[in-house]
Amino acid sequence: EVQLVESGGGLVQAGGSLRLSCVASGFRFKDYAIGWIRQAPGKGREGVSVIRSSEGTIYYEDSVKGRFIISSDNAKNTVYLQMNSLKSEDTAVYYCAAGYGEAIQRRVHEWDYWGQGTQVTVSS
Repeated sequence: EVQLVESGGGLVQAGGSLRLSCVASGFRFKDYAIGWIRQAPGKGREGVSVIRSSEGTIYYEDSVKGRFIISSDNAKNTVYLQMNSLKSEDTAVYYCAAGYGEAIQRRVHEWDYWGQGTQVTVSS
């Protein structure tokens, strides 16, 4: 059974930091790109950051460049998203998703598996 389990969300003041974790199981981790996709209230899902650890390929959405850092621990099948200098506009449900193959930038429907999401709320 494929599982993606996110953790680490919460309430933080603007300027603060959080670290999200995504633990994957049930598939061959190195064959997949793992992404963080967020959905703010009343908006669609948008890709935040993606990593394909087998090649070290990384993508960041422009609004998070310089503030967020994605990393992976292949031994633990875990991907992390370190979020620094958080802003109120970062408030959203953050989902971890896995997509087979090399593509880094994907449309929402192009991800194969999804986690349940973790809420991040940034107070101003």
